[in-house]
Amino acid sequence: MCLLSCSAQRDHSPALAQFYVGPATLPLRKEMNPKSSVITTVRHGEALDVIETKRRFFKVRTAGGITGWAEARQLLTPDKIAELKRLSKEANAMPPQGVATTFEMLNVHVEPSRASASFAQVPEGGKVVVVGHKLLQRIDSAPPLPMPPPRPKVVRTRKKDRVESRLILPPMPPAPKPPANWLQLSQSDDELPSSSFIAKPPAPKSGPPPAPPRMDDWALIKTNDGKVGWVLSSMISMALPDEMLRYAEGHRITSYFVMGDIHDDELNETKHNWLWTTVGKGAHEYEFDSYRFFIWSKHRHRYETAFIQKNVVGHYPVKVDRSAAEPVFSVIVDDDDGKPVMKTYAFNGFRVNLTDVSPYDSTGSNQPASSTVTTQQNKPAQKTQAWYEAIGSRITRLFRH
Repeated sequence: MCLLSCSAQRDHSPALAQFYVGPATLPLRKEMNPKSSVITTVRHGEALDVIETKRRFFKVRTAGGITGWAEARQLLTPDKIAELKRLSKEANAMPPQGVATTFEMLNVHVEPSRASASFAQVPEGGKVVVVGHKLLQRIDSAPPLPMPPPRPKVVRTRKKDRVESRLILPPMPPAPKPPANWLQLSQSDDELPSSSFIAKPPAPKSGPPPAPPRMDDWALIKTNDGKVGWVLSSMISMALPDEMLRYAEGHRITSYFVMGDIHDDELNETKHNWLWTTVGKGAHEYEFDSYRFFIWSKHRHRYETAFIQKNVVGHYPVKVDRSAAEPVFSVIVDDDDGKPVMKTYAFNGFRVNLTDVSPYDSTGSNQPASSTVTTQQNKPAQKTQAWYEAIGSRITRLFRH
């Protein structure tokens, strides 16, 4: 009986096209009915040969020769699977922007779309590494897959049809003559007499303006087992200590980095200096509008702000270099003309100093400047920094007196 049932599940018809499994697991069913019995289960990325199509279902064949039915929306084209592999390769080369935790069971999608296939899941409280970001219009339904060409049908002609095809058909009849008043019919409304004028229907009244499209904020993440995909940003939160989160002031933290360690002798604890970026409420195409540097005060036993920059348009990636004596970090922000520039800062143990400003190369060839840089290429930025330091020293002397 088993041999008979197994042989009935095999079909050696030539393949119409080849697609790939989108979800983490996909059951192949005996019939198109979703409640039909499951023949076998295939996993994400497996190649399937399409041998028949009906409506929104494909009859597919596995590499082992087992056939079954699956919904077309659960399959990926060869272009999509190649794009997913390319995205995984690029994401592994991107600098991480921080570790985030999940609020609940989280679906990882192959594309930044709710309708795209989910090929992995992260459990509640799981950890993921954030490497990218996109803001896109919400799409509730996936676009249809390109249908493979149907199998050509062999049409056999009957002897009677072959005989009739050899008959000579009569010539086409002549075209009808135009009406007698064709000149009057060709006149415009302005040229017609008032008696023959036909009033046009009134223009429809304009209704309320259309509602703005709904947008979704997506994060490109890497899981602990190396998978790369897209998740909704609202479903994750950066994994910072609770004593740091109270400084967010209602803003969403989009990246964070450890910039050094400090041992507090009185508390007998090791604390970190932190760099983070935040963005205000709402959906934004950019990644952050503020960046801030925190240091641990051993005298007050609390975190204090060593540097803050607000009202910027910032983009990923934020780069950090802790290999030198003075930690260095670089941020990409838009200048007054809307062009991206890379600003590099160095932390000397007491304050954060701007060390370099240069146009940002979107190919990613820019590298954080070394902490040994002592001159700035941007003179106005240097004057602005010196002016702020002079004002700060004056205020300090005023309070001392």
